[in-house]
Amino acid sequence: MARHDGVLGRALRGRLLRGVVGARVDLIAVVGPTAAGKSALGIRLAHTLDGEVVNADSMQLYRGMDIGTAKLTPAEREGVPHHVLDIWDVTEPASVAAYQRIARAAVDDVRARGRVPILVGGSGLYVRAVLEEFEFPGTDAGLRAELEAELAERGPGPLYERLSAADPAAAAKILPTNGRRIVRALEVIALTGAPFAASLPVEPKPHYVAVQIGVDRDDLATRVADRVDLMFAAGLVAETAALAERGLRQGRTASRALGYQQVLAHLAGECTEAEAREETVRATRRFVRRQRTWFRRDPRIAWLDATRPDLLEASLEVVG
Repeated sequence: MARHDGVLGRALRGRLLRGVVGARVDLIAVVGPTAAGKSALGIRLAHTLDGEVVNADSMQLYRGMDIGTAKLTPAEREGVPHHVLDIWDVTEPASVAAYQRIARAAVDDVRARGRVPILVGGSGLYVRAVLEEFEFPGTDAGLRAELEAELAERGPGPLYERLSAADPAAAAKILPTNGRRIVRALEVIALTGAPFAASLPVEPKPHYVAVQIGVDRDDLATRVADRVDLMFAAGLVAETAALAERGLRQGRTASRALGYQQVLAHLAGECTEAEAREETVRATRRFVRRQRTWFRRDPRIAWLDATRPDLLEASLEVVG
């Protein structure tokens, strides 16, 4: 794709770097559900506005998880620098706080070089951690180990019951099967003496001044199925098997990633490959619904139909 260095692009880049409508603008965020077209739009905006992409997809942080996360290949990035990819081994537990530090450093570096940071991804908490004043409670290795040992021995049920009694509001927002989130909520409650929900800001305060563009489309159910088919055809099973040799099954976060979790079950003889594929489609569609719920409640996001032929032009109008 050719660079969009026309008069419109140059003028908008100048306005962005100086500030849009008299206000300082630090970055653009492209958000929305899986398979909506965020990556493609991020590339086009980067070409137009002399930008660089900062990743906000939690699973693209893992090295080797390429096919199942739809990570762009170097060729598909079309020369646009991409940051905060491939930073963790699959055995590393996810840490939003660590991601926040790394992603903000990348954003600040891009801005310091006079270019436009474009935050792209569908992991809502990760996007929020970059854009907002979002402080994370500390952790206690001993307490965490005790809770995780109980989780491994008894499963998430008893821990979820404890969380429901201690903090019903938090429990209502966490799936009863999400052991990792339940453990973290109980850890925060024990460390702070306050409900887990109290650790999250009610009124978001911006860390950066951002323009947020949301992309969505009505045909996502079909696109999800097509994408999953392509992933399996491209070698998702082989990729998962290779990652399993590097400890994927032991990775508390990476092993639960969409596609990989289902293929691990297939490799363990728990289902056929076809069943793993169908469950990946179902799980991804459920995830799309959760993403929509998360992002749609944010009135600061300007939503665009990803199928419109003038998507780039409409996005530039949102920018300024």
